[in-house]
Parts: sequence; C-alpha cells; structure tokens
Amino acid sequence: MMNLAFSYLPLILLITLMVKKNPMPSSKALPLSAVVAYMVVLLVFKQDARLVNASVISGALLALTPLSIIAGAIFLFKCMEITGALAILRKALDGVSANPVAQQMIVGWAFMFLIEGASGFGTPAAIAAPILYSLGFPALRVALFCLVLNTIPVTFGAMGTPVWFGLSLLELPQQSVLEIAQQAALINTIAAPIIVILALRLVVSDTADIKKNLLFILLSTCACTLPYLGLSYFGVEFPSLLGGLIGLIITLLLAKYKIGIEATIQPAANRTAATAHSPKQTPEQPPENTVPLKMLVKAAFPLWGTVLLLVLTRLPELGLKALLQATEPALHISLGFLGTFHISTSLVASLTSILDTAVTWKHSVLYIPSIIPFAVTGSVTLWLFRHSSDSNSLKTASQQTLTRMRTPFFAMLGALIFVNMMMLGDSSGQNSAAVAQIGHHLAQITGANWTFFAPLLGALGSFFSGSATISNLTFAGIQTTIAEQLSLPLTTILALQSVGAAMGNMVCINNIVAVTAILGLQNRDGDILKSTSLILAVFAVVAGGMGVLLVRVGVGG
Repeated sequence: MMNLAFSYLPLILLITLMVKKNPMPSSKALPLSAVVAYMVVLLVFKQDARLVNASVISGALLALTPLSIIAGAIFLFKCMEITGALAILRKALDGVSANPVAQQMIVGWAFMFLIEGASGFGTPAAIAAPILYSLGFPALRVALFCLVLNTIPVTFGAMGTPVWFGLSLLELPQQSVLEIAQQAALINTIAAPIIVILALRLVVSDTADIKKNLLFILLSTCACTLPYLGLSYFGVEFPSLLGGLIGLIITLLLAKYKIGIEATIQPAANRTAATAHSPKQTPEQPPENTVPLKMLVKAAFPLWGTVLLLVLTRLPELGLKALLQATEPALHISLGFLGTFHISTSLVASLTSILDTAVTWKHSVLYIPSIIPFAVTGSVTLWLFRHSSDSNSLKTASQQTLTRMRTPFFAMLGALIFVNMMMLGDSSGQNSAAVAQIGHHLAQITGANWTFFAPLLGALGSFFSGSATISNLTFAGIQTTIAEQLSLPLTTILALQSVGAAMGNMVCINNIVAVTAILGLQNRDGDILKSTSLILAVFAVVAGGMGVLLVRVGVGG
C-alpha cells in the first residue's frame, strides 16, 4: 500500500505545481518532480542504485530526441519567416478562404492529420502551430488547438507504428490486430466531430462563427475520418497518412468553393493585429491576394518538401528507412564504467551497458525528424529565396533558434528523467514500475466497469511518455490481463487502449513544452494542461461510452 501511495506522489506533485493558482514553470516543476521520483525509486522502491542512475543518464540522453525536433521545427519556421515564404502562404490561404474557421481546419486539422500519418514524433503541431500563429491567431489558442487535434490520427501515427509495433509484444494474430484497428478507428471517427468543435471553441472567440460554419466543419472532419475508417479495414500503415491526404484535398476544395462555409471573408474578432495585412473585401469582389502558382509552389516548398522527405524516409519499401536506422558498420568506443559508445556510418549513436547495467540509449540522428526533414528543408528554403533575402539569413535563423531553445532545455531534461523514473521497474509485484502500479490500482477501483475507463490508462501512458507507441508497449499487457480477469473482449479493450494512448497526447508534458517553445510562450504550460485536461475528460467519456456499447452488441467478443 505504501508503494502505491509513493507511486502517485511524483505525479500528484507535478500536476499540483503546474496547475496551482500561481503555477511553477515546467522548466522548474519537471526537474523537481524528477528529483522526487528519483528519491522514491531509490529509497522507497529500493531499486538497485546503479540501475537507477543508469536510467537517469539514459533519460537525460533521451531528451536529445524531443529537443532536436523542437530545434529543427523552430529553425524551419524561422527560415520561412525570414525568407517571406510564410507571408506568401498566408496570402495564398486568404486566397483560398479568408474565413478563419476554414483556415484552422485546413492547417490545424487536415494538414496535421496528414503529417501525423507520415511522421509522428510531435511533428504535426511543430509545423502547423507556427503557420496558424503567422495567420494571426493568438499563440496560446493555437497551442491548445494543435494539441487537442493532434490526437485522433495518433492512434495509427507514423505508418501505423503505435499499432503494429506498440502491440507487438502481445504476439496477436493479424486478424485480431485488424479488429483492434477497426474498432479504434470507429471510436475516433464518432468522437472526431465533438473533439474538433471543442478545439475550435478554444481558438474561436465567438461561438456564432462555429455555428455559421458548422456544415463545413463537419464535412472537413469526415473528409479525413471516413477514409481513415475505411482504410483501417485493409491495414494499419496508411489510415492517417492517406486519410489526411484525402481530407486535405477535400477541405481545400470545400473552402475554395465556399461549401458549408460562411460567405463573409472578413477576419474574425479572434484574429490579432497580425492579420492587418489582409485587405477587407466583400464576397463579390475578386480576391486581390491571388498568388501566382510558381510563387506558391516555391513558398510552399518547406511544407511539401517536408512531407515528401518524411514519406521517402518512412516507407520501408524504399530502403531509406533501414539505411537511416542502420547500426552497422559502426565505430565502438569504450567509455569505461559509463558504457560503450557506438556511432554508425548512418549516424546512429548509441550507448550500451550504461554503468554496467542493461540500460541502453539510441539516437538516430538522421531518422529523427530534425536534420531530415526540418534542417534540410529550412536550408533549401533559404537557398531558394537567396536573391530576395538577407545574406546572413542562415546565421539569423540559427541564432534565433538557439535563443528559443533555452526555455525548453531544462523542461525536457526533467521530463525524460521523470518518465524514466516512473517507468523503472520489473515484472514482479513488489518492484513493478510506478506507472504499472497506478494502472493496476485504477483497474481495481473500476472493477467490472473497466471498459468505460480503459482509455484513461492509455492516456496515462502517453501523459508520461509522450508517445502512443510507448503507451501501448507499456500498458497493452496490463490491459490484456484485466480483460482476461474480467472476461472482457480483448480486441475492444486494446482498441480503447489505442484510442486512449492517442488522446493522451493533448495532455502530454513533452508535447506541451514543445509547442510552447516553438510559439515562444512563457510559463503557460499549466494553463494549457488545465484546458486540455477538460477536453481529454470529454474524449474519455465518449470513447468509454463507445467501448461499453461495442461490448454490449458483442463486437470483438
């Protein structure tokens, strides 16, 4: 019982520090919570000191992954800003539709859906948030909007990784995997309109704007989710990627031809002064902000170039994915008691036998979406606009990126060490990880009603780890045990786990820190966590209710 209380302690401390009346910045709250988690694991759970310290080192090194992604995203954004590519895209979007709701659905829903299917790693919000901010939407509202909507496509994530890899330890038959995918996609498809409208409510000041454009919102939402649902019957790799692509094309057409959308193109009251560049027009006037196709293609290169590189490096059939992740041939360097450092010709760096334990760390420099695609597309953008931009553009973009990175550095360092401490443990009951003990406790409390609460366990995993894949790897086994004990249909419970793992992205500290860093928001992490938690609760009720319904009608039995 004491172990369970101490399992909750670091989590309760973190949430309290971040959502209290005068919240502590995540750059302080996360390291402090990590220290408390370290003491709990070491002194209460009595884990081996070498193993604990090795996990601290591993966590600190793991922080390089989100930090490099954030840095790459900021660099790309700065390159687009400096060269004027963002201004051209803003003008082009106003040409498609100056309706703020339409622009939010194009960029923050359909485009993010597509990017999630290609990459994951928090890339969608990293790309979409700066674009929406450049369109004049307030930074805090943009952060909330992107975090909430970067959930539904996460169930399948980058080429289906959260499903085919996240559930791989269970060794399920392929038919069961497909049933899980289908049920998860169905739950998300039904929940999507509710979540999209709630997300829009966070960024649109006047509810009347949502009502006036409701048909467009619903059509745009279904343009992504219906193909997503249909594709889930054939495999797990492409529902988010192709669903997003189809949805983006349809949404652009809907906006262009004003289908289900309010005729006015006056900027809404929630837009900031950043939209002052857009001349006011009446619906009858021809658009004055038409962008020539050649210029648009050039300005949009950072976006289509990023998507292209992501697809090329993620499709296994093309061979680039294996090449960028190749660990051999490699140079091996002994660092004594610290372990052995390896660096392959593909720049896959790893540290094994940390402090003479089984703890390891790996960082695929070229595969993590930082250098490829962000730094590459950013640099090419500077080259494409070399005649119209400052000769010191590269230096300026790099300096501004480094300046922006100071804030998230300690937050991410604390976050990853905190996660490692909370997930450190073995399969025995006495020394099981804190998150596993919390999960089992939640299952005991809910008992026969577990179906309704199952998504929350998946969300808990994402809250800690920042990854739907890791949530599934961590909690799928627990969900399986609970399903067997309570005689619940396994495929439905695992579908709810997958949905929960995706929806947990909106409250994940890693993702919140990343988005606020990219947008330059200071000390608003706690406010964001409170707002997204409320929508998470709604999502959980809808998903849990759907799960109960699926069990009652005998689906997955």
